[in-house]
Amino acid sequence: MTAIVSTMPRAALLLLLACAALELDALQTPPAISAGARRRPRAAPCMAAGDVVLDVNGLQANVDDVPILKGVNLCVRKGEVHAIMGPNGSGKSTFSKTLVGHYAYKVTGGTASYLDQDLLALDPEERAQRGIFMSFQYPVEVPGVTNADFLRVALNEKRLAMGQDEVSPLEFFALISRKLKQIGMKADFLNRNVNEGFSGGEKKRNEILQMVLLEPQLAILDELDSGLDIDALKEIAEGVNNFKSKDTAIIMITHYQRLLDYIKPDFVHIMSNGRIIKTGDASLALELEAQGYGWVTEPEQVTQ
Repeated sequence: MTAIVSTMPRAALLLLLACAALELDALQTPPAISAGARRRPRAAPCMAAGDVVLDVNGLQANVDDVPILKGVNLCVRKGEVHAIMGPNGSGKSTFSKTLVGHYAYKVTGGTASYLDQDLLALDPEERAQRGIFMSFQYPVEVPGVTNADFLRVALNEKRLAMGQDEVSPLEFFALISRKLKQIGMKADFLNRNVNEGFSGGEKKRNEILQMVLLEPQLAILDELDSGLDIDALKEIAEGVNNFKSKDTAIIMITHYQRLLDYIKPDFVHIMSNGRIIKTGDASLALELEAQGYGWVTEPEQVTQ
């Protein structure tokens, strides 16, 4: 166990990235973009550095030599919440996993900067240490590693990377107790192995616990509402809202408008065929809820 814990920061973060379920629908052929949709305005580029957290320009990426991202542009500033929506296979989860450095996604073009650093030049654990967090749609189990050990070592690894002192076990438990209270989790979660035997709601709450403890500057939440009933969704949303601040930025990947009833986005983006084709405010999600994606994209013609 000691050996596992001592090597866990690098191994565990890579394990979570490597073992997270790949989006099989991302390998399906995405719907075509209509001519009208191509003319729709896109998100404004980042014009000034200052408060910019993430600046993505023309990002392209392949999975097994299959092009999935085909020129994504996105600017995210401090204090903003961005929701990315789109039909299955549009590239939403591919985009999020490319940002955190998942080994299965090969960048073939474009740029991405994080706090004025070249994001694509950083290893996955470096991205995590510098303040990028991702919650997974399907959080993986890590047998033999308790939440307490995982969280304390992950926190200390980040602190060391930032030139800060490690927290002692006593300091850690004082800190984690406050974080547990912040999101309404019981202390017995700490003694359980990471996500092992957890319900879907417990796994998502555990992801939020990791987020509020590590205090990232950019949180990427991949289908946070997947598999949750309404009560669990409200609890998770409350944890995210408590995390929000003028110094943090959030990107949420979701299929459903209901998540946005509880976590209000500043911007809603529609992704299709590996690109962001339309950007609006929260009302855009209501349009999608009422009309679907047909008015934005058109299905491919079926040849016989």
